[in-house]
Amino acid sequence: MPGCYDALSAIIVERTGFSAGFISGYAVAASLLGKPDIGILTPPEMAAAARSICAAAPLIPIIADADTGGGNALNVQRTIRDLIAAGAAGCFLEDQAWPKKCGHMRGKQVIPIEEHAAKIAAARDAIGDSDFFLVARTDARAISAKNGLADAIARVNLYMEAGADASFVEAPRSDYELKEIGSKTKGYRVCNMLEGGVTPLHTPEELKEMGFHLIVHPLTTLYASARALIDILKFLKDKGTTRDHLDKLASFKEFNQLVDLDSWFELESRYSQVKKNLP
Repeated sequence: MPGCYDALSAIIVERTGFSAGFISGYAVAASLLGKPDIGILTPPEMAAAARSICAAAPLIPIIADADTGGGNALNVQRTIRDLIAAGAAGCFLEDQAWPKKCGHMRGKQVIPIEEHAAKIAAARDAIGDSDFFLVARTDARAISAKNGLADAIARVNLYMEAGADASFVEAPRSDYELKEIGSKTKGYRVCNMLEGGVTPLHTPEELKEMGFHLIVHPLTTLYASARALIDILKFLKDKGTTRDHLDKLASFKEFNQLVDLDSWFELESRYSQVKKNLP
C-alpha cells in the first residue's frame, strides 16, 4: 500500500496498478499544513482529506491513519464513523499518548494496554456491519530497549482479541525483531517500510517469508514529490527557465490525460447540447 496524501497522488497510485493505498497522517500533516507529524493534525482534518482522496481513486480501497483516534473511546467512535463516511476502507489506530509523534521519531509514550484495548473495542462497535478494516498499532517497541519488543507483541495480541482485524508493531529495528513479530503475533500482520526510518527495508517476498501480510510504504510518494519539487525549483531559481529540464516534468498532454480532461470536455459538450434543445 503506497501512501497517497492528496487526490492527485491517489489518482497516480490507482493508475499505476496498485490494489490499495494508504493515507499517512505524517504525509497529510506535511502536505495540508506544512507541519511535522507531532500531533498537530486533527481527526476532522484527516477525514476531510480522506474524503477527497478516496473520491479521486474509487476503484481501490484506501486505508487511513487515524492516529490515536482523537481522545478516549468515545472520540474513537466519532473518528471511525467520520472515516467510514469519507469513503475510507479501514484505518490504523495506535496506542500512543497524546501528543503523538511519527513512529520513527524520538520522544514517544504509550497509554496503558487496557485503555487502548478498550479503544479498539469501541472502534469495532462503531464499525458495526460496515466493510472497514481495523489495524491495531503499537509504538511500545520504542519505549524500552530491553522489554519494548516483548511488550509490543503482547499489546497487539490483546488488541486482536479486542476486535482488530490486523496488527502493526511500529518501528522494529532489525531482521531479528521483524522475524519475532512475524512468528509471535496473531492474525494478519502489517509492516511499515519507511525510507530513512529505523526498520530495515525489504521486498514483499522477503517480508512474506518473515510472516507479514500487508506492506505500507507511507512516505515514498511524499518524499519523491518533495525531492522533485526541490530540484526543479532550484533549476528555476538559478536559471530563470525550465526549458533545459523538461524531462523533469510531466508534459501538458500527459498531465491532462492524468486528470482525464477529455472526459470533462465530453460532458461539457453533452450538457451544452441539452441546453440548446430546451424550449
